[in-house]
Amino acid sequence: MTAKNKYNSKKRSGGSCHKKLILFLAGVFLFQPILFAEIMEQDPADFTIETSVLTAFRNNRSIQMQLANIDDAAAVKLYALSNFLPKAEMGYDYTYYDSMYSLPNAQASEKDTGTFIGYKNDNLFSLAVEQDIFKGGAHVATFKQSDLKLLSERETYRAVILDVEFETKRLFYGLLLAYEVRRIAKDLVTQAEAHYEEVLARHKHGTASKFDVLQSKVHVSLVIPQLIIAENNIELLMIEFKKLLVLDIQKDIAINGELAFSPIEIRETDFLEEAYVRRPEMILKTLGVDINKWGIELAKATGIPEVSGNFEYYGRSDNIGNMMDKRRDNWYIGVTASIPLFDGLATPAKINAARAQYAHSKLDKLDYVDQLAVDIRRICLDLKRSGAIILAQEDSIVEAREALRLSEVRYVTGVGINLDVLDSQVALAQVEQSLAEAMYDYTIAKADLNRAMGRELSKEE
Repeated sequence: MTAKNKYNSKKRSGGSCHKKLILFLAGVFLFQPILFAEIMEQDPADFTIETSVLTAFRNNRSIQMQLANIDDAAAVKLYALSNFLPKAEMGYDYTYYDSMYSLPNAQASEKDTGTFIGYKNDNLFSLAVEQDIFKGGAHVATFKQSDLKLLSERETYRAVILDVEFETKRLFYGLLLAYEVRRIAKDLVTQAEAHYEEVLARHKHGTASKFDVLQSKVHVSLVIPQLIIAENNIELLMIEFKKLLVLDIQKDIAINGELAFSPIEIRETDFLEEAYVRRPEMILKTLGVDINKWGIELAKATGIPEVSGNFEYYGRSDNIGNMMDKRRDNWYIGVTASIPLFDGLATPAKINAARAQYAHSKLDKLDYVDQLAVDIRRICLDLKRSGAIILAQEDSIVEAREALRLSEVRYVTGVGINLDVLDSQVALAQVEQSLAEAMYDYTIAKADLNRAMGRELSKEE
């Protein structure tokens, strides 16, 4: 049983959209930017669920901001890597002195004395290299943390992708539900008005009472607000939908889809196991534990000896042409070691704080494991509940329609009363709306399940 969007009955093939989506997700989950213009040349005016998700992926600002966060984390990782590489610097300096002190017998020395005390026209070229040899493990810990943080940003990107996809589905199918509710409300108003006209005509012929006329007229006035509310709900949902997809609020678009009941086998244990492995938030909790674990090593590094080396070569002369010959150049190489003796208990304090953060992150992960089990159980219960309602209401619709027909026949023949007709109209509308709402709930529960398990659209069941 399906509840179709009666206001846009055109059918579109979704095969090409699925291919486009797979191309997009291939880029998304390799964490590489993708040129959406090559996938979709322009915003479609007729939105299916696939094109809606694609448009949200292309336009949504939360996704774009998270891409910037990934670039930032990649730059931080590159900076952390630079700590392992030597630092080289080349320089040139020129200074003119009015007079310079000179040493006797300077010509007899191996080096031109100006190389050390300078020249009136002083040209100095230098090349210096520095290399950290051992920093107590600080560089290793910093690099490991930056690598884990980059992975965290990428998993956060996946989480944002899945959230945007879920919100797109929620609003898309919410619009389909709103269209169906409007259709039901419109049918109810039409039925109520037609029945009122029938009662009014019978009253003129003396076969219906004044009470039946008043009762039917009041019934019309009671059901009209439901249609107005349904119209308003469509407008509000459409605005939210356009905002999520970053579309022009004033632009007219059409939603092409249907609320359909496609039952799935409920395997709570399998769902939970997949969620533990694939859900981005679960992976983020694990990465958070590892980041804080390396934070302990980083804190310990401040109390460990450090070793670094340096080398410098320079040439100095009053003539640029000969400043690099053996009489006017010089070099040195050295090793520096430092041993921290006492830092006012700063290192133990840092270590204790890092260990506390590590313990907190482990508890936070365990808490999320339990919360994920609760979420999966809730979703499975939602699937069971809405599925049972759909199966029950599908049969009830046939009975409610027959009950309305019989009540109208009984009233016309004088066997039934006016109230039976009005009650049957309302009952049919309630059953139809309950069925549409249950289909929506089941569809959204499936979408929530896919998000909880970390499944993107192309991998849904």
